[in-house]
Amino acid sequence: MHPIRFDRGYSRRHFIGQMGRGVLATGVLAPLADVLAATGSIEKAYPDELLSIENYTKGKLKVGDFITADNVESVKELLTPIVYTQVAKMGRKLKLAATTTDIMRLSPWEYLEATFSNKGKARFDERGNVVTDQGKPWIGGNPFPDPKSAIELFAGLTLSWGRHDASFYTTREYDISERGELQYEYESGWAEMSPVARTVLDPKPYWPEQIDKLRFQCAFFTAPNSVRGTSFLNIWAYDQHTFPELYGYVPEFKRVRQFPTDQRFEPLVPGSAFYLSDAWAAGDPLYTWGEYQIVSRGPMLGAVSGGWNAAHPNWQHTTHGGPKGLTFWDTTVELVPEAIVVEAKPVKFPRAPVGKKRVWFDARTQLPLAMVSFDRRGEAFRSFDGAFALYESGNQRVMDGQHPLWSWGHVHAFDLQSGRMTRLEQVRTIAGGHQSSANDPQIYDRYLTRSALMRLGK
Repeated sequence: MHPIRFDRGYSRRHFIGQMGRGVLATGVLAPLADVLAATGSIEKAYPDELLSIENYTKGKLKVGDFITADNVESVKELLTPIVYTQVAKMGRKLKLAATTTDIMRLSPWEYLEATFSNKGKARFDERGNVVTDQGKPWIGGNPFPDPKSAIELFAGLTLSWGRHDASFYTTREYDISERGELQYEYESGWAEMSPVARTVLDPKPYWPEQIDKLRFQCAFFTAPNSVRGTSFLNIWAYDQHTFPELYGYVPEFKRVRQFPTDQRFEPLVPGSAFYLSDAWAAGDPLYTWGEYQIVSRGPMLGAVSGGWNAAHPNWQHTTHGGPKGLTFWDTTVELVPEAIVVEAKPVKFPRAPVGKKRVWFDARTQLPLAMVSFDRRGEAFRSFDGAFALYESGNQRVMDGQHPLWSWGHVHAFDLQSGRMTRLEQVRTIAGGHQSSANDPQIYDRYLTRSALMRLGK
């Protein structure tokens, strides 16, 4: 440790003071967006006590330590209430890593380049959709790298989930009962493609024939046999007041059919605690939720850099905790200097079991670190936390064009009221020969059309 210029109370007073004045200006020592554009590092925007877990805890914890029930009280304020409970009472452990200061390691390279180059060009049109200063659909990167409101944070997230023009995730899912038993296990694929705001795929920045669309997204299952061939396709309009079109293929019917699109608070397969609404903490169009407000700010522990397991040939992760050691992924977290907490309510879902959700955003990248939803009575209902990574470890790396791939690694979707846990992990391959990839133009024809649903079903 070394002497620091600003004590722990300085940053707390800064965040509380800004909240009291209704001000959102990211960074403590200097405007964060300006520092990142100039240096690519967060170090000049935050004091030492927000860049080192050892400084923050005054030596109680350091890089390489594990947060357990024995010491979690010293960092309780850095965790969501659900994660705190999981550590304090359910045997979850979190390994501490050093804070990542290089912004280019925290999102895809081209996405960040577009964010910096397009800064100041975004606005909301008369319907509240994000457009350029010329009134056209957005052109790439995060439109609001220096967010001033809750709606700007959610608008940027909803525009681009995975931050690639196209992503294909091969996924394994494990559904764990309250007793810690593995009840269901699935293998699935998840595909996304953006027709607008493209930074890698041609044509850029728009696919002219689909310029009225925001996203094509497909989920399909390859194992076990009981669900093999089941698939769903979401087609999102650019207008964020409009529900997506939802198509599905169920092998028993041997045809594609259209489904009600507002039933987004139900699992796609038996036993799962993951809903369509959960995706990237922004699984629904922007204005199907409302009453967006910033409720708090401050440092947080987030899993933003250790989510890839390069040691396993299929990238599979190890587990711990719960009654049988299967409930939680082994997770590495680090001190995130500034998180912005936003609440929203579902305004176009009259029968939704959720009364509101609370999402923690990393102020550096506007990445969603965690989400907690509450039921209609206001009681904590479900939680969602992910782990991300640059897919680079020593001499091992997965390339995305000229740069290492950035993506998510694993997810917890936890139903607090039933005790059920769904663990999701991104793996290299799944049954059927499908393999994770990014920015592959063939993703559309393979996975994102109604004819693709038929092929996947067979």
